[in-house]
Amino acid sequence: MNISTFRAFKSRNYRLYFSGQSVSLIGTWMQKTAVSWVIYTLTHSTLMLGVTLFASQFPSFLFSLYGGVVSDRYNRYKVLLTTQVLSLVQAVLLAVLILMKHYEVWEILSLSVFLGVINAFDVPARQSLVYEMIDDKDDLPNALALNSSMVNLSRLIGPGIAGIVLEKIGDGACFLLNALSFVAVITSLLMMRLPEYISKPHTKNAFGELKEGYSYIKRTPEILFVIIMLMFISLFVLPYSTLIPFYARDVFHGTASTFGIIDSFIGLGAFSGAIFLASIRPGHDLKKILAINTLVFGAGLVLFSHENHYVLALLFSALAGFGMMSQITISNTLLQTTADVKMRGRVISFYAMAFFGMQPLGGLLIGWISKWIGTKDTMLGEGVIALLIGVVHFIFLRRARLKTKRNPVIQPSAVDSAHIPA
Repeated sequence: MNISTFRAFKSRNYRLYFSGQSVSLIGTWMQKTAVSWVIYTLTHSTLMLGVTLFASQFPSFLFSLYGGVVSDRYNRYKVLLTTQVLSLVQAVLLAVLILMKHYEVWEILSLSVFLGVINAFDVPARQSLVYEMIDDKDDLPNALALNSSMVNLSRLIGPGIAGIVLEKIGDGACFLLNALSFVAVITSLLMMRLPEYISKPHTKNAFGELKEGYSYIKRTPEILFVIIMLMFISLFVLPYSTLIPFYARDVFHGTASTFGIIDSFIGLGAFSGAIFLASIRPGHDLKKILAINTLVFGAGLVLFSHENHYVLALLFSALAGFGMMSQITISNTLLQTTADVKMRGRVISFYAMAFFGMQPLGGLLIGWISKWIGTKDTMLGEGVIALLIGVVHFIFLRRARLKTKRNPVIQPSAVDSAHIPA
């Protein structure tokens, strides 16, 4: 790691965003951990864990495309500020519900659905606005990698704190702390000094702009491939996280702290991977790194799936976290560095649809499969699928290089040449 790892911090607006979002994300991961533990404690069902994931993320699938259109049509800053205030409202309602001690599973799921709708508009606006926060646009890939490190550091810290708070104070405190954390990100947004927003005329309606974004992605193979691969990873592999409470409680005979520690080790691996990505030197092919780390992801899950030794399981969960990081961060970086500026919000909305939309469906699928073949074999199967997807990445890379050799006049694509500058 060197000073260039943090070059995006030269931009004041990004520093504000990073600091505020870091606090908020710790609260978010505390809430995610607490929700999973509360649901599993009430139902003792891995299927219900999948239903919980479905409730929180499927609304993002339904509305994320429209969220991308909103991000491209309107002031992204105001859209983001609005979604953060609404997220604060959701967190307060959930905290009050839990603190009252009279709650049902359906009430928690309903508030999860509300948050999923908010995220459908939040993600495209937030991801696209990062571009406007950066003074030197060459620092954009570095900023996106730092974003990932922020998310995964929060995942490292949040679940661990949540596990302790759940045991020592109670579940209501986790939800209340998450509500308070939104004050930091809203304050940081209010302190920003962004260029004045200039409204642009829109010749198409929202549906027309959505169709335009879809056509753009179809005729840009580099973007299309990244989105399709992320879609398969999100559907079949990323929902592995819904099975972690089973390992904490039934395999390692632990408590909420055990669950928080396993989740924190996944975050430790992901954070390490994000820092590695932010520190990478010029000239590295991000597509190749994505392919390698997909194999690492799969290997980590395969090794974790049937491991009964707690310490080794933690190490394998960290390995899986390291590989998992690339699925989100590198995919996002490749899309943002390839997409046309006018299409960025809509491209990110398709990214959000693939990421948030497929995971809830996968959560239901994985929860159902685990009932039939067992949780350990389900986790093993997810690892094998990740390995196969990694192989597909390498096949795509090889074909792209052969095509370039046969047609030397064609320049390499923006994605092939994309890298994170030092």
